[in-house]
Amino acid sequence: MTDEERQAVARLAHARTAPARAVERARVVVAALDGQLVEEIAAEQHLSRHTVYLWVHRFEQRGLAGLEDHTRSGRPRTYPGAHVGEIVAPARTKPKT
Repeated sequence: MTDEERQAVARLAHARTAPARAVERARVVVAALDGQLVEEIAAEQHLSRHTVYLWVHRFEQRGLAGLEDHTRSGRPRTYPGAHVGEIVAPARTKPKT
């Protein structure tokens, strides 16, 4: 691991504007890099041991990209993104008095 990668993970672990899940995962990795045991990290972060192992291994394999969410399958969008604004706009306007 390079110093740049370690600094990037440390910045993410202390970020206030990054997604909460990414910050939590970065904190797990930073704790592991600092030499904490999996059981200690799990107790400190209120996670299961399995979850700690998962994020440490994904980080080892893929670096920072391993801390991102995978795309999830699910129902396709009902309306295309361009039409959502048109549909939502009337609901966001103030009613006439």
